[in-house]
Amino acid sequence: MSSSALAAPPSPSPVTSSYARLTEVFPHLRITELGPEDRDPTGGGWLSAAELAAGGEALETFLAWDGAQVVENYGKQARPDVVAGFGLHRYAWPACLLITMPWFLHRRVPRLPAGAVFFPRELGRTAVRITTFACLPGDPAAALPGAVVVADEEALRAEVRAAVAEHLGPVLDGFRTRVRRGPRALWGMATDEIVEGLWYLGHLLGEEPRAVAEVERLLPGATTPYVGGAGFRELTGPAGESLQTRDRASCCMFYTVRPEDTCVTCPRTCDADRIARLTASA
Repeated sequence: MSSSALAAPPSPSPVTSSYARLTEVFPHLRITELGPEDRDPTGGGWLSAAELAAGGEALETFLAWDGAQVVENYGKQARPDVVAGFGLHRYAWPACLLITMPWFLHRRVPRLPAGAVFFPRELGRTAVRITTFACLPGDPAAALPGAVVVADEEALRAEVRAAVAEHLGPVLDGFRTRVRRGPRALWGMATDEIVEGLWYLGHLLGEEPRAVAEVERLLPGATTPYVGGAGFRELTGPAGESLQTRDRASCCMFYTVRPEDTCVTCPRTCDADRIARLTASA
């Protein structure tokens, strides 16, 4: 099945409306749900997350794009481990949204093992095959095939954590030798991808305060295998205004490319610089 042959399934799935809303506010990610009769997309540069997890040529080709982008954008080559970190972020940030956004919007949590997610090498599109999902009692989708009904909101949050870990765990293993980080650092990266993806989409949806509160409940800390909690805190701006920030559990290593520049949520960025940058952007 080529990328040009991808089409929506004949009827909406329990997460179709969530994915449509995600694409509406973030058109850089278009999602196709594969129906039971659809073959896996192949050709045209399409890969599966399972291929990334396996490493080898597929992963090398995927990372070559990130290495070339660094040279094009900054006029220098990045270290191989830094390029691998950029590539992992480029994949994991939208991959987490495939699970977290249906939960945030409609309290439905799809299960997406690595072999059920497909994407072209430069991303922007993805295809998913969903066969099971978790939901709450009273959800109309609870009667659908593949539904797993859980007791309450905390049980559903546990499903989110488990679904992301099921998907990202093999991918992190595939990247491990290239990013040269241990399991704790890798799961710190996964924690950051969950938090910052939901935080950003919450802003786009006009629901940033709710997104922050939801993520804090989702990742309060000590939720294995994730490292640390959501890490949000508030700063006070020059006019007494409240400014939302967080401290990342991991470092993206961008400073190795541009030492004078760090992420606003990087532990290396002091609060004075954060306040200056947050007020300037506002």
